Amino acid sequence: MLFNSIDFLLFFPLVTAAYFLLPHRVRWVWLLLASYYFYMCWNAKYALLMALSTLITYASGLLIHRAGERQGLKKLWVFLSFASNLAILFFFKYFDFFLDNLSVLLALGGVALKRPGFDVVLPVGISFYTFQALSYTVDVYRGEVGPERNPFRYALFVSFFPQLVAGPIERSKNLLGQLYERHDFDPDRVRAGLLLMLWGMFEKIVVADRLAMLVDHVYDNYAGLPGAAIVLATVFFAVQIYSDFAGYSHIAIGAAQVMGFTLMENFRQPYLSKSVAEFWRRWHISLSTWFRDYLYIPLGGSRRGMGRKYVNTMIVFLASGLWHGANWSFVIWGGLNGAYQVMGEALAPLRERACRVLRIHRDRPFWKLVRTVFTFCLVDFAWLFFRAQSFSQARGMLVHAVRNAQLSALPGQLLSLKLDGPNFLLSLACVGVLLAAGLLRERHGPLRPYITRQALPVRWAFYLCGVLAVLVFGLYGPGYDARAFAYFQF
Repeated sequence: MLFNSIDFLLFFPLVTAAYFLLPHRVRWVWLLLASYYFYMCWNAKYALLMALSTLITYASGLLIHRAGERQGLKKLWVFLSFASNLAILFFFKYFDFFLDNLSVLLALGGVALKRPGFDVVLPVGISFYTFQALSYTVDVYRGEVGPERNPFRYALFVSFFPQLVAGPIERSKNLLGQLYERHDFDPDRVRAGLLLMLWGMFEKIVVADRLAMLVDHVYDNYAGLPGAAIVLATVFFAVQIYSDFAGYSHIAIGAAQVMGFTLMENFRQPYLSKSVAEFWRRWHISLSTWFRDYLYIPLGGSRRGMGRKYVNTMIVFLASGLWHGANWSFVIWGGLNGAYQVMGEALAPLRERACRVLRIHRDRPFWKLVRTVFTFCLVDFAWLFFRAQSFSQARGMLVHAVRNAQLSALPGQLLSLKLDGPNFLLSLACVGVLLAAGLLRERHGPLRPYITRQALPVRWAFYLCGVLAVLVFGLYGPGYDARAFAYFQF
């Protein structure tokens, strides 16, 4: 079930109304049933995989706790929990990728690999709920949370429908405790949550889906277009992927807030970052902090010298790239972002010295703008590998963009790139709205409290304008079918 579908517009109000009408002691049962129904609307049989991951990590939490001070036994249960969950993830997400690359390697030695005759379908959200469940195992091992005794309440932690299929990837120490709290109906909280959901719908349906039309057209037909069109489409993709994924996160956080739950922030104006390291403190925060807490720090972090720190950084970002998809283009995307950070930190002394010699004050507005634009260019270049279907396509697009830039030809073909004049201008206006909202939030903090404090007529003017913007300017896909969120494939 998609957030931007008619089904969800019926499902969410019914679930929320029943949640507040039911006695507190059974509300969590209702949410568990609703969450599994939400997931099973996509593919009912794959709910068994989520249940299996839930059972494994639930049992591991109990076994780790019972092991007491026996560190060897505790580590064994952690290892088995990770090994079994990652084996499931590997089979469904990476098995074909592994066989493809193994076939290539064996072919170099003259050996032909006979492929198994079955096709594996990637379950929606498997990377998200697997990482959320595994974080619980580590948190219990570290003593940061106690083991959850109720297997069904723990199942709700893993399957909580607002953030089930695309995050945020919650921590047990944040969400598990909230499942025991009593959440009464609070009009102010509900209003704030609905406003955030409306903003997420605007980001997805009005902005992301409109930009996707041009991006998809250019990436599918780049060989017959001027190279400048590839540059334009890649810039548009940076906005599209942000609007799509941040839109999902905002709807998820807002939906949870309506029911009284607080989920972690997942995006914080990432394109206003002045370095790639800062970008990754603002982009997909739940995943970047997951890798920091459960991979980077266990590897040693920065505690074992700069060389080891650089190696650990590259391991994290290569793993992050592979987490996003079973394709070398994702690995390269992750490697680029890791290399940016390693090079940025290694060159920091040289950069500071150059600024002193040239008397450049990096904190002045002009140089902040220069740093922000430069960071966006680096990040956007890496996005090309993320969006391309394969490394060979990304390489072909780069070669075509350099050899056939044809800047003068772009204006004449601009309105033939799937967006007509009004939609192209509307796309630019939407980008402007996102930029303005980001700048205002950067300077003044969240805008929702400001809106909800206004007088009733002013508040309703905001609400009605937002609803009308989604209804009038939103795109609902061919035949008015909802377009899936981009991160559902991960």
